[in-house]
Amino acid sequence: MEKNEILMIYGTEYKKMTKKLLEDAHLQASLPNKDGLVGIKPNLVSASEASFGATTHTEVVAGIIEYLKEQGYSRIAILEGSWVGERTAEAMRVCGYDRLSREYQVPFWDMQKDKGVQTDCAGMPLKICSRVKELDYLINVPVLKGHCQTKITCALKNMKGLIPNAEKRRFHSMGLHKPIAHLNTGITQDFIVVDNICGDLDFEDGGNPVTMNRILAGRDPVLIDAYVCSLLHYEKEEVPYICLAEKLGVGDGDLSHLSIRIAGEERGKTELPLSRKAVELQDAVEEVESCSACYGYLLPALDMLREEGLLDKLSEKICIGQGFRKKNGNLGIGNCTRHFTHSLEGCPPTEQQIYSFLKQYLQQK
Repeated sequence: MEKNEILMIYGTEYKKMTKKLLEDAHLQASLPNKDGLVGIKPNLVSASEASFGATTHTEVVAGIIEYLKEQGYSRIAILEGSWVGERTAEAMRVCGYDRLSREYQVPFWDMQKDKGVQTDCAGMPLKICSRVKELDYLINVPVLKGHCQTKITCALKNMKGLIPNAEKRRFHSMGLHKPIAHLNTGITQDFIVVDNICGDLDFEDGGNPVTMNRILAGRDPVLIDAYVCSLLHYEKEEVPYICLAEKLGVGDGDLSHLSIRIAGEERGKTELPLSRKAVELQDAVEEVESCSACYGYLLPALDMLREEGLLDKLSEKICIGQGFRKKNGNLGIGNCTRHFTHSLEGCPPTEQQIYSFLKQYLQQK
């Protein structure tokens, strides 16, 4: 498979489809020696089932494992760290990865329990989980979905699950885009299998899945993310970390060089609907260096309030993020706004807690 290619397959037999993609990509030609260690990195951002639109389907990872074992590979590991505020162990259980690990006798490495190792990432020192350094080959298995802060999340941003929680918080204080781009110089994705089965186009934590029943595969994470931008009706320049990663030599995001190949006989829709819920809701928020979990729980809560006709009663901005630590204000979400007159504690508070808190506040007004 060439670096300028993206393979695409449609259907509902996800494990079988994944194996077909890997066969058509001739993945075996790029794999390390049979005694090499192959890592599989899904997206288990939170403890929500894949049908919710946020996490990687176990069937896709099962297909990868079966393919690797059929090729004679026995040293395989699944590795992931959920977002701040969520326990990877709980996400692993809810998403079915505990059962998957037992069934295939493949260990699951919880990156939240791993130590970080300072790494020079193209001039930016970043801490990467130590066990990542043990891998000989990394297969990235992100979910194609929207993101309330970066517009899209797919191949490049999925590497954020391979850094310690403290570093994740620091990424947000640094503005997300630049550290994400630099991180991808320190972690090499050898192959990408994109779960585009039913990702949420607005919120990275899911809730509004859009069924596509499609899986993509490629070798270039920059090209894949640039293509995802086009599918979600964005220019790649609207997602700065893609262009930054391209400048750093991570990959080539020029879609004029892109070649799409369809595997299998089944065909489906290629264009995703235009969805901008997150963008519309952002007008109600004053966000400074907020973590993804906190901000990611706030916007769906606001969407519920809007559905009930309560959001129109909001006359001021809701403050959120590390930039509000030790500052005063009126209305805030999370521990970083604890000095505000009206503040909801939590790091992060849940979507339901935020909804209840804001609903009570607006009804009292």
